[in-house]
Amino acid sequence: MTQAVHPSTNDSPQHLAELLQRHAFAEAAALAARLCEQAPDNAELARLHSIALLRLGRRADALSALHRAAELAPDHIEVQCNLASTQLEEGDTEAAIERLRAALRRTPGHPAILLGLGNALMTSARYTQAREAYAMATHGAPEHPGLRLNLAAAELELGNLAQAATHVDEALSLAPELDSAHELHGHVLQAQGRTHDAAQAYLRAEQLAPERPQHPLWAGLMLDESGQLALAAEAYARALRRDPTSGPALSQLVFAKRRLCDWHELDALSAQLHRAVIEERPGIMPFPFLAEEASAALQHRCAATFAAGIEAQMAPLRQQLDFSYPAGKADAPWRVGFVSNGFGEHSTGRLVVALFEALQGTGLDLHLFATTTADNGSIYRRLQAVATMHDVVNLGPARTATRIRQTGVEILIDLRGYGSGSHIDLFELRPAPIQVNWLTCPGTSGAPWMDYLLTDAVALPAPLREHFSEKLIRLPRCFIPYDSATDKKTIDEGMLELEPAPTRSDCGLPTHGTVFASFNNSYKINPATFSHFMAILRRVPDSVLWLHAGPDAANQRLRTAAITHGVMPDRLIFLPQLFHAQYLARLAHVDLFLDTLPYNAQASAIDALWSGCPVLTCPGPTLVGRVGASLLHHVGLPELIVEGEQAFIEMAIRLGSDREALNVLRRHLLQQRSRNPLFDMQGFATDFRRAIQAMGARHRIGRPPADLDL
Repeated sequence: MTQAVHPSTNDSPQHLAELLQRHAFAEAAALAARLCEQAPDNAELARLHSIALLRLGRRADALSALHRAAELAPDHIEVQCNLASTQLEEGDTEAAIERLRAALRRTPGHPAILLGLGNALMTSARYTQAREAYAMATHGAPEHPGLRLNLAAAELELGNLAQAATHVDEALSLAPELDSAHELHGHVLQAQGRTHDAAQAYLRAEQLAPERPQHPLWAGLMLDESGQLALAAEAYARALRRDPTSGPALSQLVFAKRRLCDWHELDALSAQLHRAVIEERPGIMPFPFLAEEASAALQHRCAATFAAGIEAQMAPLRQQLDFSYPAGKADAPWRVGFVSNGFGEHSTGRLVVALFEALQGTGLDLHLFATTTADNGSIYRRLQAVATMHDVVNLGPARTATRIRQTGVEILIDLRGYGSGSHIDLFELRPAPIQVNWLTCPGTSGAPWMDYLLTDAVALPAPLREHFSEKLIRLPRCFIPYDSATDKKTIDEGMLELEPAPTRSDCGLPTHGTVFASFNNSYKINPATFSHFMAILRRVPDSVLWLHAGPDAANQRLRTAAITHGVMPDRLIFLPQLFHAQYLARLAHVDLFLDTLPYNAQASAIDALWSGCPVLTCPGPTLVGRVGASLLHHVGLPELIVEGEQAFIEMAIRLGSDREALNVLRRHLLQQRSRNPLFDMQGFATDFRRAIQAMGARHRIGRPPADLDL
């Protein structure tokens, strides 16, 4: 008698499902092929076969199998959802949405279809419709945590933070160990401005899924923003270890180490970063790259690559908003908008406040869009008195762009660029017909949506022109404005007006000897620059170097580095964080301000010059390295612009050893304050208004942006 033959348990649909679950895709594909031969009319087997083929990268074969499944079972829900997913991956969002809506008509209220439809609508930036789809899906699958998370994500995009937080809490109650729930919780907390709590949420997500690199990266960003830079650097390093190709993790780690003055392995990491920019690896922030020893061409490549990523990410939302720009009337006032996170006691606010005051009565209608909560300090109140202030905190790019468009702003100026608090994604949405890059991030945006860059011919000479994507508006003076109103400053001809002058001892300085200073951010002091500073100290007896106190252990690292250069560590003095007026008062004790390369001083250099403190600079090959040259050229001290690092060292030694020469320079600068173009805010306002008129007039008569020298 013949024994009965039974199918092997290793050759069954159940085993196929197990192989897919274990990610054994090659074995699964082979098994699925055999099973499909045995049951050619089984749509589910064809679908599972397509999944295995897709995971193996055999996309054409996978699609063929999936379409075969659709022919066998047109109403098979998973097949239709899988087909919609492939259409989304191919960029055919509308086809995916239509397919899912058709499936929904056949099976109303099915949660899997509603989930897929919501995902497709999110991809096309139809956040309100996506929210509705997810909400309907929760009725059919109330215990599904992923649906709650998707609903939270839609509310987050719509700027409904309270609702987003509620849905995240619901997901966490259903699946407290789900790393993606903690990640989205971090996103909501970040949008609420709770950076410390957001960091903790991302760290919890990392504990639950340590293999996923995005968790430590997000944690690092939030730790960074909340002032825990050393912990942020550790998080960036973990993210990079888990994904060595990550452009964001690499660039943030290098920048964190520069700010910490942690130069261990920095050269190797910096070399990796340069290679990543050359390879056009996505996600490398252009602002930190400005601190690298790089050419203008490479800076442009970095910015253009980053901008391309933003453009692809924001394209669906831009298409949804589809802003139009009514033609401006010839006699209409110029309505100008400014976007910044610094409209208050911030370097940006201090630089622009007097300009906006000087523009009163000139026919410009000024609108300020503040992306951070008002501090209600004196600068904020001055700004509020001369411009229409718009609070756009936590609105998100879509709602902020809509608010800007509703105001009818014709020229919109980005005061942050790629710097901290950047809102470059907002500008990609094109809320204004003319968009301008200016002031705090001295480099090209590399972005097609930025029309102009406001600069000057010394900072950006003709040989650098080809490395900027914007058209250039070059002012006849330095492009940095300065508030020189005497009642806003603490120093007048070397005498303090608002508080007693601190003594050298009060400042922690020795009673005698030359005081060199470099009150730059710590990331601008790289090993080469520091070596030059130490060479100067070695050859000017009794001199000291006064620096801003750095984050975490940066001060101690610099003192340790000084010893390796043969300089006693106590010759480095560190200035703590002070109110701006207190900081200005202390500049009276600085004999010579030493500029940095590749990233020059900006606000700190112009503060020094106004206070009578000479600045020594060596111009670099990029805009960010030529700001000092522009300041000194326009203040009438071109002799303090030296070519080459050795010339910089020799000039600093010569001046540091010549008290009379330093006194002559100080007297010259103090005499210039009342009449030099660098401190002439009324003149700057006149030039700025001419720039606005030139850009606006071209737009109103239908002419494209063009380079303009005023």
